[in-house]
Amino acid sequence: MIYIAFIASCGLIVIAAVHLMWALGIWWPIKDETLLARTVVGARGIEKMPGPIACSLVVVALLFAAAWPWFPESAFKAFGLFAIAVVFQIRAIAAYAPIMKRATPEQPFRKLDESYFAPVCIAFGIIFMILAGQSMA
Repeated sequence: MIYIAFIASCGLIVIAAVHLMWALGIWWPIKDETLLARTVVGARGIEKMPGPIACSLVVVALLFAAAWPWFPESAFKAFGLFAIAVVFQIRAIAAYAPIMKRATPEQPFRKLDESYFAPVCIAFGIIFMILAGQSMA
């Protein structure tokens, strides 16, 4: 289980690093802010990336999730791993929900969300569910 915890933590740290770049106003991997916002946010009519506070909050949440598998074994750890798994699964389900499709219609986000972002969230959800089960055992 240590291997999947390591993979999950590394993946989340990379995603957090990208969000930190955005919080600092570094538009990567797309230099055009409007196109980047339409690619990673997708809200109807979006032209600007979310601000530094919103991006920083995502960074903090992702880093907490990345650290959680390394906490000492306890019921608190198991509950946290389960909660993280649920959050990732809800995010994945949201990608296919009609209300989200209406709220985030911009391309290429809509296609990327269903093809890549949601499946990555499903994978993280499964990994954290496995880690939660192992932590409860």
